[in-house]
Amino acid sequence: QVQLVESGGGLVQAGGSLKLSCAASGRTFNRYTMVWFRQAPGHEREFAAAITWGGFRYYADSVKGRFIISRDNAKSTVYLQMNNLDAEDTAIYYCAARDPGRSLLGSAPSTPDAYDYWGQGTQVTVSS
Repeated sequence: QVQLVESGGGLVQAGGSLKLSCAASGRTFNRYTMVWFRQAPGHEREFAAAITWGGFRYYADSVKGRFIISRDNAKSTVYLQMNNLDAEDTAIYYCAARDPGRSLLGSAPSTPDAYDYWGQGTQVTVSS
C-alpha cells in the first residue's frame, strides 16, 4: 500500500512554468511505475507522463517537449516540470502508482485502470 500526496499546482500565465511534486509513503517506492494523469472539466482523465522504475520516460504527444517527468527515489517523490504552459493544460493533475508486482523496467501503461494508487489531485490553471 502506498499513499500519494501531490503539491505544486496553482495559477500561472500562458508561457509560464510550474513544477508538480508527488510524495509517496512506503518502503518500495523505487519499484513503482509512477505516472501523471490530468483531467480537464468535461473531459476524461488523460495520460500525461510516466516514468518506470528503470528510469524510462514516456509522454503524451500533447506535452512532449514541454513537460519533464523525473523521480528521486531517496525522497520517494516524483516530479512533473511543466514549461511553456497554455490554457489547454488547465486541469486537475493526478499522480498515480502501479504496484511493483505489475511494474516493468521499460514500459508504462497509459490508461487509468492500470494504476493501483492515486493521489487527491492538484489544480493547475493557465490564464491566457
